[in-house]
Amino acid sequence: MTEPLVLGIESSCDETGVGIVRGTELLAHAVASSVDEHVRFGGVVPEVASRAHLEAMVPTLEQAYAESGVRIQDVDAIAVTCGPGLTGALLVGVAAAKALALAHDKPLYGLNHLVSHVAVDQLEHGRLDRRVGALLVSGGHTEILLVDDLADGVQMLGSTIDDAAGEAFDKVARLLGLPYPGGPHIDRAAQDGDGRAIAFPRGLTKGRDLEKHRYDFSFSGLKSAVARHVQREQAAGRSIDVADVAASFQDAVVDVLTSKTVKACRAEGIDTLVVGGGVAANGRLRALIEERASAAGIEVRVPRPGLCTDNGAMVAALGAEVVRRGVAPSSLDLPVDSSMPVTQVVAA
Repeated sequence: MTEPLVLGIESSCDETGVGIVRGTELLAHAVASSVDEHVRFGGVVPEVASRAHLEAMVPTLEQAYAESGVRIQDVDAIAVTCGPGLTGALLVGVAAAKALALAHDKPLYGLNHLVSHVAVDQLEHGRLDRRVGALLVSGGHTEILLVDDLADGVQMLGSTIDDAAGEAFDKVARLLGLPYPGGPHIDRAAQDGDGRAIAFPRGLTKGRDLEKHRYDFSFSGLKSAVARHVQREQAAGRSIDVADVAASFQDAVVDVLTSKTVKACRAEGIDTLVVGGGVAANGRLRALIEERASAAGIEVRVPRPGLCTDNGAMVAALGAEVVRRGVAPSSLDLPVDSSMPVTQVVAA
């Protein structure tokens, strides 16, 4: 059987991504980011993101065609993120995908953004043909997933009850006077700091909180603890040791992420873990998850950083998988769903 050739479109937040995949082979990976337009606001502005997608969609499609040597007439299907994400941003990608599907008589697949973050690993490390766990960590999502079947078998084991890890990085970076997006800047600053210098709290890790939220996360209290520390130091007339604060904050986040994820994998009998999302590029997270998972006999698969952040290749990868499995396509009146549950891989 010939592997399906799929074009994928991603527009759930501030990256316009177009990828072209044949089976598990990546042919094109084009991304236009609007992050620079959001820097002055200290976070993503939905209307700005939507307008940026409108401007970038056609040039990004053309870049993907040129990179791959594939024409739209050649593809077997068109896949697009239809949720979760920012409603206005999702609408741009879905509208583009519908237009292409209708104009060229191609089947359309509306896909789940979160599951796409798992599927993209197949482009790097080969097919996920067994039961796996997944830790997804980004600006908008922090989840532990159990994936029995990429096409139709995803369960949520745990998620954040307030801020996502990436949001916490952005907010703490602002407190420390570091630029947006905060993750890379805190990671760099932390390299010169001591992660044990300040005993910041680990949310939902003790007592009844742990019983009720065994695999869930909370970073709101940690963010508040950093704010209080900064205020105390300033009130006392002392300068803020940015490196130590960054390292101690980062260690608190990574400690909870890795410990809960490894516990979930052990409890579910999972021996392979995929890590994805923009925060998966964090050096301390990568090192500690490898260390703790290895000690528990768990293989860790982490795509390269360019495939961890939002991109069209991940949507094409999931699209190729569902086409290969013979999953029925979505209808042309496909809606967007900003809160699409992870258990729904393909929109009907």
